[in-house]
Amino acid sequence: MTDAVGFGLDGLEHAQLGEILAAHPRAYVDGLKDRPETTNGTVNSDVLEHFIPGFQRTTTVERIVGSPWPS
Repeated sequence: MTDAVGFGLDGLEHAQLGEILAAHPRAYVDGLKDRPETTNGTVNSDVLEHFIPGFQRTTTVERIVGSPWPS
């Protein structure tokens, strides 16, 4: 939760935060934008929908309706 929404971030010292960000930059969107189909059905689709203009996620209902089941 710390890496996504900052839970417990106040417990890290400034130097620690700098070391962490140097080793692991916050590149959440960058890691997903070239493979958006992998985000279907996950919270990651919310992230891309927010940050990538024109991105439209496939909803769970769309996936179910588009499945090969006859009903």
